[in-house]
Amino acid sequence: MTDLSSFAELASRDHGLCVFSTLRSDGSIQASVVNAGVLAHPLTGAQVVGLVAIGGSRKLRNLRADPRVSIVARAGWQWGAVDGTAEIIGPDDSHPAVDGEALRVLLRNVFKAAGGTHDDWDTYDRVMAEERRAAVLIAPSRIYSNPEAR
Repeated sequence: MTDLSSFAELASRDHGLCVFSTLRSDGSIQASVVNAGVLAHPLTGAQVVGLVAIGGSRKLRNLRADPRVSIVARAGWQWGAVDGTAEIIGPDDSHPAVDGEALRVLLRNVFKAAGGTHDDWDTYDRVMAEERRAAVLIAPSRIYSNPEAR
């Protein structure tokens, strides 16, 4: 596995479920299961791994202190990992080029990239705003996997 398209295909085989690891302030690893997918960065167009995190979560606190991350997708015995640097864009981590409308669209795009669908996008948008959800965009520095399972 050498590119994000392989990671995206692998993640899609298990509904975008991935193990996401951040670093705690004491240097230990904090892991959680998230839905993630590959999409174009909304400002640079570069391919990134994206996920949506609830406001006030430990993963966001960890990322603010140290943006280094690892995310692993798996399906059966095949797995792929992306190590990189995370960027947070959300109501508590604003970006000068991303206004409220652009954030609403970004959160939808990340959700869709992770395989999500919704019957009521207005409700989705409302809940994202109420929960102060943020997009986490991972710029890959290393992409790797195990050999193809036989």
